[in-house]
This record gives sequence, C-alpha cells and structure tokens, in this order.
Amino acid sequence: QVQLVESGGGLVQAGGSLRLSCAASGSIFSINSMGWYRQAPGKQRELVATITKGGSTNYADSVKGRFTISRDNAKNTVYLQMNSLKPGDTAVYYCKADSITTHMSYWAKGTLVTVSS
Repeated sequence: QVQLVESGGGLVQAGGSLRLSCAASGSIFSINSMGWYRQAPGKQRELVATITKGGSTNYADSVKGRFTISRDNAKNTVYLQMNSLKPGDTAVYYCKADSITTHMSYWAKGTLVTVSS
C-alpha cells in the first residue's frame, strides 16, 4: 500500500503562483510514475503532469510553460510549481502514484486550488 498526503492548495489571484507537494509513504519502493491530475466543477478529471522515477516528464498542453513537476526521490515527494495561474486552473488537484509491483494506482484526497480573476 502507498499513502499520499498533499499540501499547498489555496486561493490565489490570477497571475500568481502556488506550489503543491505530495509526500508518499508505505511501499514507496514500488512507485515508478507520480503525477498530478485535476478536476474542475462539472468536468472530468484530467492529467496535469507526470514524472517518472528517472525524471522523465509529461505535461498537458494547457499547462506547458507555466507548470513544472519535480520529484525528490530521497524525500519521496513530488512537487507541482504553478506559475502564471489563470481562473481556468481552478480545480481540485490530485496526486497519483503508480506501483510497478502491484500495477495499482494510488490517489491522494485532493487539494483545492482557486484562482480569482
């Protein structure tokens, strides 16, 4: 089992920045890919960014150039630096970890990011 705890959400004005953190515990040796997803009201959950244990990253087109995902394997933590935030970025952000041994995905509870215009 893998447990994920997020922090860093909140209210910010358009153009501002926030950094989300997600700390993993439990069977962390089994984690390969970690990532951030988001779900806005009335919309489906969508991928924001992912990063492998080796550091390969993938971003949604809507956040490229504004968001940066990073990972500290020693701290078992993944970060999402969000710059130039827009009202359209308002959503609940979820951290996800994929296990290469159980082939399961683990989700955090979510943290709300609200961007005011």
